[in-house]
Amino acid sequence: SSPSFAELGVSPAVADALAARGFTRPFAVQRLVIPDALSGHDVLAESPTGSGKTLAFAVPILERLRREDPRPAALVLAPTRELAGQIVDESRAVAEARGLSVAAVYGGVGIERQAKAARRAHLIVATPGRLLDLMARGDIRLDNIRILVLDEADRMMDMGFRPDLERIVSTIPTDRQTLLFSATLAGAPGDLARAYTRNPRRHGQRAAPERTAPVEHRFVSVLHEAKLDTLVAELDVTRGLALVFVRTKRGADRLVKRLGAKGVKALALHGNKTQNQRERALASFEAWDVDTLVATDVAARGIDVVDITHVINFDAPEDRDGYVHRTGRTGRAGRDGVAITFVLGDQARDVGAIAQGLGLQRDFERAGFAPHATARPERQSAHQPLRRPGRSRNRR
Repeated sequence: SSPSFAELGVSPAVADALAARGFTRPFAVQRLVIPDALSGHDVLAESPTGSGKTLAFAVPILERLRREDPRPAALVLAPTRELAGQIVDESRAVAEARGLSVAAVYGGVGIERQAKAARRAHLIVATPGRLLDLMARGDIRLDNIRILVLDEADRMMDMGFRPDLERIVSTIPTDRQTLLFSATLAGAPGDLARAYTRNPRRHGQRAAPERTAPVEHRFVSVLHEAKLDTLVAELDVTRGLALVFVRTKRGADRLVKRLGAKGVKALALHGNKTQNQRERALASFEAWDVDTLVATDVAARGIDVVDITHVINFDAPEDRDGYVHRTGRTGRAGRDGVAITFVLGDQARDVGAIAQGLGLQRDFERAGFAPHATARPERQSAHQPLRRPGRSRNRR
């Protein structure tokens, strides 16, 4: 059997706090990282979302901090407000067991109260932009940071945070301990790792075989003026929750209004929403109060809701990575999943290239598109919404 947290070197108080929350045996990434992190080594961990990595860094950080440390003494940087909030929630019980305090720093909430909490906290969990705001105002200094964590470094690179990270890290003492977690250490995340760590212990954890049902991929040829009606028809089936992707924040709000006029209740999720608005929208979605969520790519990162049976690309994704990220929100935990992409005539070539790169060329051609999307669809594909077991929008 796997070792216990205590056998990894975790203190009895923290092990008890973890057990009270149902964590009695460490996950694989925790077994790999915690001993090295407790020993003060820099760590690079290639670890997927959902692997238990938050406790892999939160436990050793909070074990190594002392109540009398000048504050703040440790910093976790995360790409999104949602992820930062999750890290704080998961860390709080461990912090309380050690008599330490944790504070979140992210946009969308009052800056004055946040600044006050951050100054008192031993551990800060922050998004780069809001942290720079506090630093610019003179509300916080990072001179006493001795442990730095970069969580989901690949996503921070994708979201263009490299300049912000450089500005932040340049103010942190160089003799710190650094832990970096990323789904991949190739490319930009690897460059970041080499720049910010010293003689790191490196751990790789492949994603466990997911208990996912095969996702059915469908491509639908649509005319611009028919997109809304086609979407309404797709939503008006027996299904679970539906996540609809659009490219812009304005487009998300506009689509929610247009759906409302058609009798479809939906909520928008994007970066211009306040943190409270985003949290309420997600809570309503997970609780089935609203079963359609319209989101932009960045806002939807981190959404992991097993009841999502349909992902609909109302606006086609820009590239292969975007398609994978979007469609990965369905087919979770063995549930059925359907990924539907609307394709306008002038998008056929680009979407066809994405489909071919992902081995979905046959699905793409089944919609009536010419091979390799070198021509317009041979016919306007018949619209036949897929019937799936689940809960109907009309049942609530």
